[in-house]
Amino acid sequence: MGKTGGAGMTTRDIVLQVAQVAAVLVLSPLLQGIIVQFEERVQRARGPGIFQPYRDLRKLFRKQLVVPETASWIYWAAPPVAFAAMLTVPLLIPVLTDYPLPLSDMGDILGGGLILTLGSFMILLAGLDSGSAYGGIGSSRAVMLGILAEPTLILVFVGITLLAKAMLPFVVNHLLVGNPALYWSPMHLFLVFAFFILLLVETDRLPVHSSTHIEVYMIEEARILEYSGPLLGILRWASMMKQFILYTIFCNVLTLPWGLSRAGSALGVAGAVSALLLKFVLVALVVVLVETAQARLRFHRYQEPLAASFLLAVLAIVANQLR
Repeated sequence: MGKTGGAGMTTRDIVLQVAQVAAVLVLSPLLQGIIVQFEERVQRARGPGIFQPYRDLRKLFRKQLVVPETASWIYWAAPPVAFAAMLTVPLLIPVLTDYPLPLSDMGDILGGGLILTLGSFMILLAGLDSGSAYGGIGSSRAVMLGILAEPTLILVFVGITLLAKAMLPFVVNHLLVGNPALYWSPMHLFLVFAFFILLLVETDRLPVHSSTHIEVYMIEEARILEYSGPLLGILRWASMMKQFILYTIFCNVLTLPWGLSRAGSALGVAGAVSALLLKFVLVALVVVLVETAQARLRFHRYQEPLAASFLLAVLAIVANQLR
């Protein structure tokens, strides 16, 4: 496995832990900008540029805060809780190093998933708390998607556990890097495709989602429609960090587990950041192509891709039993 945090936390360990969180915090708007730029290019448009999310966040943090009269403490608590949850997960997963840092043993991949779910749950409650019809629509639709997405996610985690005999993401990373036969095994490929569909769901890339204010397609936008100013900026930033974290898990744990720093040196970390961005560009391009190639679906057909993901996760578990 390499280095562990059992001997105590050194200064370099602290710097690396902070660097992992800072990478997610700083680079998540860049990933959003790259995805949007790809979407515009595929549609033969020019696009606003990859740095537009940074400008949007700066604009939101400078705007006045408008609070609905019906808002309770949940309205105020949801943004900081969601933001804090997204800052916690990078401590548990391989973002820049291929070995666990001292705080990485606070939880496994399931624990990271639960923390991500906590942030989404608070945003869901906030959508209901505002009393807005749009907030209720967005929250109810998010729950309907979660009914199928959450069991599938659990099955994917079970498949990962059976694959690596552990739920620590660093163990999975090392196992896939050191065992090419396992990497190309049907079980692993089924898990990759199942998680890819979940990635589309959790990042609002299914053909039932829309980032525009069109009522029949609004899900994420509807839940936060009553927010404005700095609170809306925090929620949008948290959403971008969630996307960054899911891409990190998909790339560094399951699909492209190479390119992480082995020694934690400054040069190795810089190389890991560059490799991470390259992986994200490749995955984002595939995501945009898949999203663009699909025809827009009515919302009641949301279960079709999720059912396919569930079936792939089941096939991965069955393939493991037949090995």
